[in-house]
Amino acid sequence: MRQILIIFLYLLLSINPLSAEIIKKIEISGNDRLSDETVRVYGDISINQNVDNQKINEIIKNLYSTNFFEDINVSVSNGTLFIKLIEYPIINEIIIVGETANKFKEQIKKQIKSKKNGPFVKSLIADDEATIKKLYSSLGFNFLEVKSKVEKFPKKIVNIYFELDKGEKTKISKINFKGDRKIRDRRLRDIITSQENKFWKVLTRNTNLNQSNIELDKRLLTNYYKSIGYYDVKVLSEIVEIKDNFLAEITFNINAGTRYRISKISTNVDQVLDKNLFLPLNEIYKDTIGKYYSPFIVKKLLDELDLIISNEDLQFIEHNVNEILKEDTIELIINVIEGQKIVVEKIDILGNSVTNEVVIRSALLLDEGDPYSKVKVDKSISNIKSKGIFASVKETTIDGSMPNSKKIEIKVEEMPTGEISAGAGIGTDGGSFAFNIKENNWLGRGISLSAAAEFSKESLKGSLSFTDPDYNFTGRELTYYLKNTSNDKADSGYENNVIGGGISLTYEKFKDIYLSPGISLLHDDLKTDSSASSLLKKQSGTSTDLLFDYSLATDKRDRRFMPTAGYYSSFFQEIPIYSDQPHMKNGFSTSHYKELNQDIIGALKFRATAVNAIGDDDVKLSQRLNVNTRQLRGFEAGKVGPKDGDDFIGGNYTTSLNLEANLPNFFPEKSNAEIGLFLDAGNVWGVDYSDSIDDSNKIRSTIGINTSWISPAGPLSFVFSNNLSKASTDVTQSFNFRLGTTF
Repeated sequence: MRQILIIFLYLLLSINPLSAEIIKKIEISGNDRLSDETVRVYGDISINQNVDNQKINEIIKNLYSTNFFEDINVSVSNGTLFIKLIEYPIINEIIIVGETANKFKEQIKKQIKSKKNGPFVKSLIADDEATIKKLYSSLGFNFLEVKSKVEKFPKKIVNIYFELDKGEKTKISKINFKGDRKIRDRRLRDIITSQENKFWKVLTRNTNLNQSNIELDKRLLTNYYKSIGYYDVKVLSEIVEIKDNFLAEITFNINAGTRYRISKISTNVDQVLDKNLFLPLNEIYKDTIGKYYSPFIVKKLLDELDLIISNEDLQFIEHNVNEILKEDTIELIINVIEGQKIVVEKIDILGNSVTNEVVIRSALLLDEGDPYSKVKVDKSISNIKSKGIFASVKETTIDGSMPNSKKIEIKVEEMPTGEISAGAGIGTDGGSFAFNIKENNWLGRGISLSAAAEFSKESLKGSLSFTDPDYNFTGRELTYYLKNTSNDKADSGYENNVIGGGISLTYEKFKDIYLSPGISLLHDDLKTDSSASSLLKKQSGTSTDLLFDYSLATDKRDRRFMPTAGYYSSFFQEIPIYSDQPHMKNGFSTSHYKELNQDIIGALKFRATAVNAIGDDDVKLSQRLNVNTRQLRGFEAGKVGPKDGDDFIGGNYTTSLNLEANLPNFFPEKSNAEIGLFLDAGNVWGVDYSDSIDDSNKIRSTIGINTSWISPAGPLSFVFSNNLSKASTDVTQSFNFRLGTTF
C-alpha cells in the first residue's frame, strides 16, 4: 500500500512534465547488498536512454516490484540519473514457535511469502499469518492464534518469530442436507469430501472442519446435480454451527430445481465458414436429443466440434453455447464464429512453489506465439484442474504490449497431495486389513507414487507403483510397479509366493480407444508337503515368466463416478516371451449402465477369461482362474469349479454375467440404508492336466438382495442370496456380511 501511495504522489506532483533528457551518467546510492548493475537490470536503466516523467515512474514501479527496497527516490539533473535507495532488512531466520512437527514447520516456510535470506517486508507479515491460519484450518485447528514478532540485529538483519496457539481440533459431528434436494443424503455424502467424525475414521483429515473443503463440497454438489440434469440447481448456503467440545455441524441448503432433458441441438455457423464442414455433427445431435442435460454431454459435443476444427486446420475459430430453457426441456445452440486474429504474446505461471512449472505448461493447449483461442484457454485450465494437485486454478487474460496480442496469467493454489488410508473388515469369509499410502505430486513433477498392503488369514499382498501421467510430455501414462503375493494354505499342504514387477504404457490410440501395452517379470515359488495334491506336488519348485501383455479399452460412460448411462469395455491378452511353463491368457469385460427411472439405476456386466498352456506343460497353480465374490455372489470365495481331491484348483476358463438394479429410495432416508437386486450367473471350468478330474463345466446362478447400512459400529454390507443352479462340489453361501471401511 505504501509503495502504491508513493507512486501516486509522484504522478500527482509531476504537474510540470519533465522534458526528456539523454542519460550520460547513472549514480546509485543506498544499495548495500545489490550491485549497481543488478539495480540497472531490475529498473530497465541504461546509458543514452531518453528519460522523462513517464520513464521515472516506470523505473520506480520496476524497482518496487522486486520487494528489495523500502524507499526509492529517482531524479534527473544535467544528464545524470540519481537513484537513492533504502533496502529492506534481510531475514536471517524464520522461527516457528508452538509447533513440534518439523514437517509442518517446513510446510509453513514453503507457503508463506517471507523467506529466509529474503527481504523483510512488514506488509507481508499479515499475509503470512493468514496463510498459516489457512494451513492449520485444513488440519482442523480453526481457532488457531498467530502472533508475529521481529528481532532486529545490526546491519539491517532480522529474525521473524511466528508464535502459534493451536487450540483444539474442530471435528465434524454431523452433515445435514435440507431443502428441495431430490437426492438422498447418503448419496450426497458420497459426493462431498467432508466426512462425519466416526471412531473408525482415525487417519483421514476430512473429518476436520475445513472451510476450503466446504467450498469444494458446494462445487462438487453443484456439478453433480448439473451432471444429472438439474441445470439451475442452487446450493443456497452452508451453515456451520460450533457445538460444545469443538464439534461442528454443517448444513447444506439445496434447491435442485427442475430436471431438464435436451429437446433440440443446432449449430449456428459464421457466414465466413463453410457450413458443410459441420454437417457430421447432426448425427451426434440425434443420439443426444432426449437425454437429460449434463455438462459432460455438452463437453463431448464441443470435443467433436474441436476435432472437425483441428482436422480442417481452421485458425482463430471460437465457439460458445447458448442454453435456452423451456419448461422442463433445454435447447442447445452451438455458435461457431471466426474470432479476431490475435496471438498469444506471453503466458505467466504463478503460485507453484512446489510443482514444477513444466508440469503445468504440459497441460496447456496453446503456447506463446500461437493463435489465441478462448476455447483452448478454457480447456487448458480444465486440464490443469484435472491433475488433482491444485486447490484452485485461476486465469486472467489481458491485452499484450503489441497490437492484436494477449498475455495470459495462470495462478494456481497448491494443496496437500498426500493420501493415507486403511481398511479393515470382518465377515462370514474371514477378516482382512488393508493399508495404502499415496503421493500424487512426487517431487513436484505431477507423478503418483503409491504403496499398498493387504493382510488376511491365509494371504499377504503388497505393491509399489510409480505412475507418470504425462511421460516425456507425450500425453501417455507410464507406470512401473512391483508386487508380491503370498498364500499359505496349510490345510491344502502348500505355500505359494509370487513376486514380480513390470512396466506399462497407456495412451489414446484412436478416438475413445485406449491401448495399454506392458511387460512383466514374475518369479513363482511353490512349496508343498506330503498332504498336498498330485497337481501341487507336480508343480512344486520355482519358475520364471517374462510376459508381454496389452489391453484395448473404450469408455463411453456418462461419468466415471456413479455412472447412470453408457458403457465401458476392454480386451486383455497376455503372451509369454520366456517362461518355464508358458501360457497365454485372454480376457474380455464390458459394463453397461442405464437409468431406468429416477429411483432405479440398472447395470449389466459381463466378463470372460481363458488361460491355456503352450506346449506340453500345464498351467501353473498361480495362473489358474477363479471368479471373485463380486462377480458370483452366493458362493464362498475360491470354492467354485474343478476340485482335485479336497482342493479347489480353479479353471482354465471363467465367465460371469451380472444384472443389477440399485434402489436408492427404497428405505426411509433416516435409515442410512440402501438396497439393490441382483441376478448373477457364472462358470469356472477346465482342467488341462488331467482327464480323470471333472472339469466342472456347469452354469452357476444366483438371485438375491444386497444391502448396505451405515451403522453406529461402522459400515455394514449384507448379501442375501438364493442359488438357482450349481455344481455338486461348489460351496454355497446364502448369507454374507462385512463390517469394515476405509479410514
